[in-house]
Amino acid sequence: MNSTVVSLAGTPAASPLGYFSWTFGQAARDPYYIMVIIYIFYPYFSNTVVGDPVRGQALIGYITAAAGFLLALTAPFLGAIADKDGRRKPWLVATVLLMTAGALCLWYVEPEGRGIGLPAAVMVLFVVKVCFTVCEVFHNAMLPSIAPVNRIGLISGLAFSLGNVGGLLLMLFVLFAFSMPGTQSWAFLPEAPLLGIDQSTHEHNRIVGPIAGVWMMIFMLPVLLYTPDGKPSTSPMWQVAKEGVQDVLQTLRHIRHYANVARYLLARLFFIDGMVGVLTFGGVYASGTFGWDTTTLLIFGLCTSASAMFGAYVGGLLDDRVGSKRALQIAIGTSSLVLLTLVSVQPDTILYVVEVGSEPVWNSPYFATLPELFYFCTNQIFAMFFVTGLSTSRTLMAKLSPPELATQFFGLFALSATVTAFLAPLLVATATDFFDSQRIGFGSLAALMIIGAVLLLKVREEQATVAESG
Repeated sequence: MNSTVVSLAGTPAASPLGYFSWTFGQAARDPYYIMVIIYIFYPYFSNTVVGDPVRGQALIGYITAAAGFLLALTAPFLGAIADKDGRRKPWLVATVLLMTAGALCLWYVEPEGRGIGLPAAVMVLFVVKVCFTVCEVFHNAMLPSIAPVNRIGLISGLAFSLGNVGGLLLMLFVLFAFSMPGTQSWAFLPEAPLLGIDQSTHEHNRIVGPIAGVWMMIFMLPVLLYTPDGKPSTSPMWQVAKEGVQDVLQTLRHIRHYANVARYLLARLFFIDGMVGVLTFGGVYASGTFGWDTTTLLIFGLCTSASAMFGAYVGGLLDDRVGSKRALQIAIGTSSLVLLTLVSVQPDTILYVVEVGSEPVWNSPYFATLPELFYFCTNQIFAMFFVTGLSTSRTLMAKLSPPELATQFFGLFALSATVTAFLAPLLVATATDFFDSQRIGFGSLAALMIIGAVLLLKVREEQATVAESG
C-alpha cells in the first residue's frame, strides 16, 4: 500500500515542516504591506512628504499603477522561466534582498525636499512594489507542489493569518516604542521614544521601513531552509527562458478549452484588484479625511489586522459550509457594500446625508467623533471579508483546476493577480485627479468588485478534467 501523500501538482507533497515553513513567507512579506503601504508610511508620504492628501493619493496611485503595468508584462514570463528551471528560491532571495534595501532607504524619505528627495522616494517605492509582487508570485507558485491536496485550504488560510499576526506584532512594537511615548502619560509607556527617535522629524514614521526590511529577511529564512524547491534544469538559461515563454503562450492557448476556469480567472482580474485597492488606499483615505496621526493609524491598523485574522477563520467556515464560490460571492458583495459605506463618511456626516456633527462623543484621544467611530467599525467588517475573499479565491482555484495541470493553472492564477494590477491604482489616481476628490477616487474601486461579482455568477464550482481539451 502506497502511503505517499500527494500534492495538488500530483507529486509527493513536502513534509509538514516543509509546507508549514512555506507559510512563513507570507509572515515575512505581509508586515511590509501592512505597515508601509496601508497604515503608516504611505499616509505619511501622502500627507506630509507630498503635503497634499488629494495629490498624495493620486501620486501613490500612479506609482502603484506603473509597477502593476510592468508586472503585467513581465511577471508571467518570469514565473514560467522559474517553473522550467525548477527553482523558486533564487528569485525569492533576489527580491527579498532588493526589498530590504529599498525598505532601509525609506528612513531617508523626509518632507520639504530633505533626505533623498521626492523623485528618489518615488523610485524606491516603485522598485519595492515591483519586487514585492514578484516575490509573491514565486512564493505562491511553490504551493501546488508542496501542499497535500487535502490541506491546501488550511495552509493557505494559515499563511494569511501569520501574515496578519506579523503585521500586528510589529505595529504594536512601533506604537508602544516609538509613536505613543511622550504623547500619553500612561504608566506602561516609556517616557520618551526608544532609540532616541525624534517624532518632530517624523522618525517614528520613517523607521517602519527598516523594521519591515529586517523582519522580512529573518522570517523568509524558514522558507529558504526547510521548504523544498524544484530541481535545477540542466539546460542553458537561454533555453530555459525560451521554453518558459513558450509554456506561457501554450497555457494561454489551452485556456479556451477550459471555459469555466477562464470565466473564473476573468472575474478574478476585477474583484481581486478592487479588494486589494481598498486595502491599499484605506489608510491614505482615512488620514486625509480625518487628519489621523501615526498613533491613531497604528491603533486602526492593529484592530484591522485582528479582524483580518478572524476573517481567515470565518473564510474557512464559510468555505466548508456553503462552498468556495458562494463564500467568495459573500466576501465580494460585502466588501463592495462596505466600501460604499466607508466613502459615505465625512468629518461631520455618515451615510452621505446624515449630519451628526464633529463633536467628541466619548472621552478618548482616538476615534472620538461619531464619524470616526463609524468609519473604524465599518472598516473592521471589510478586513474580515477581504481575507475571506483572498483565502477562498485561492481555494476555489484549486477546486476548479484539473489536477494534472495544477501547476500551469496556478501560473494563470498568479497571472490574473498581476495582469491588471495597474487597473485599481490607475482608476483611483485618475478619478482622484479628475474630480479633485479623495472620496470619488477611493469609491471608484466598487466598480471593479461589482464587475467581478457579475462575471463570477457564470462560474460553476466543479473541477475541470484534461479530457475537456480534447
